[in-house]
Amino acid sequence: MSVTLIGGMDRLKPEYVSTAEALGHELKCISRNERNFLAKIGNPDALIVFTNKISHEAKRKAQQLARSRNIPIRFVHSCGVSTLRECLQLA
Repeated sequence: MSVTLIGGMDRLKPEYVSTAEALGHELKCISRNERNFLAKIGNPDALIVFTNKISHEAKRKAQQLARSRNIPIRFVHSCGVSTLRECLQLA
């Protein structure tokens, strides 16, 4: 399953990716709202948004994209590896 993670901490990116791979998921991490934000999200099977480390505008854009493409989206306030693990186990 292809999952895009929006938000989180840059220093934890390798741990996010290894955790997702261990659970059988392919993970793409986008840490902030940047140029071509929507294009970088791509067409994943699911979106996870860590809301405490992302701007309101990026959250809004991700939500609009998910609605328009009928992609499941999960908003989580925490941004730890264990939180990502819980989200991926439910996916």
